[in-house]
Amino acid sequence: MTIGFVLSILLVTFPFFALVLCGYAATRAGMLPQLAIPGLNSFVLYFALPCMLYRFGAGTPIAQLLNGTLAAVYALCALLVVSLAIFIARRGHIQWNDASFGALVAAFPNTGFMGVPLLVALLGASAAGPAIVTIAIDMLITTSLCIALSRLDGADEHGAAKAARLALKGVAANPLPWAIVLGALASAAGFALPKPIMDTVTLLADAASPVALFTIGAVLARSQTATAPSRSLRGYLPVVLIKLLVHPLLVAAAGLAAIALGLPLDRFALGVIVLVAALPSASNVALLAERFGADNGRIARIILLSTALAFFSFSAAVTLVTQAWPST
Repeated sequence: MTIGFVLSILLVTFPFFALVLCGYAATRAGMLPQLAIPGLNSFVLYFALPCMLYRFGAGTPIAQLLNGTLAAVYALCALLVVSLAIFIARRGHIQWNDASFGALVAAFPNTGFMGVPLLVALLGASAAGPAIVTIAIDMLITTSLCIALSRLDGADEHGAAKAARLALKGVAANPLPWAIVLGALASAAGFALPKPIMDTVTLLADAASPVALFTIGAVLARSQTATAPSRSLRGYLPVVLIKLLVHPLLVAAAGLAAIALGLPLDRFALGVIVLVAALPSASNVALLAERFGADNGRIARIILLSTALAFFSFSAAVTLVTQAWPST
């Protein structure tokens, strides 16, 4: 491993984290009004990011999008991370609502806003397929489970089931899974949009990465200014370490075990989902925590610290994965 190789990784990752910092600084300095942040979120969520996911999905062989071993490995590790985070939180006498959203922020990487464009820049367009699979799992399984668990504090025995229904309803209203499904169908059928429409989709897709990254920084700045002063690191540092260190190590171990057992999982796809797991926490978890009355200040600090530390930890993970598995 040479210094030049490490620097080449940092040169790719730096602009992505620099855009997050720009959004953060612009919001903290008042250059970007906080009232404008929902508009940026809406543009990314309903226009730019769905177009990007559709384009990648349509250009990815359907077999990659239906890789059962990859999905099982990633889903199993997500469940293990959720279990570990909740176990630690409950031992610290944290209520189910806060423990569950802490677990969600530990298991849910920022794959949509940051991961897909970053991994494609690092590894090429073929990295999009495995990353898209993880997005579907995190939205359909991890999020729904954690929201259902967050209702266990309530006296209503139907609280968890109701929360799960609300979570699934939220998934149905989210354009991202539909963009993935439409892209997968287009890939399976060999369908191509008419050129003027595809050119429009491409323009919106190209805007997804810079606007999404800038918006992440803005959301982090807004969350920090809207919450109480920072509490002891003991309240949220363990979750950050689970997200940035434990999660990718679990995925790597489970994936290598699957390969050793002869299950159909290639090393490139495994490298991609290991790097997905090494991403910082998803910024949208703070919005969910606020909606369900959890400790949004704690969640915001976890997201902020994981994003700041990920510049170093994610770059190190890229270096280790590409050195361990040259095909990645």
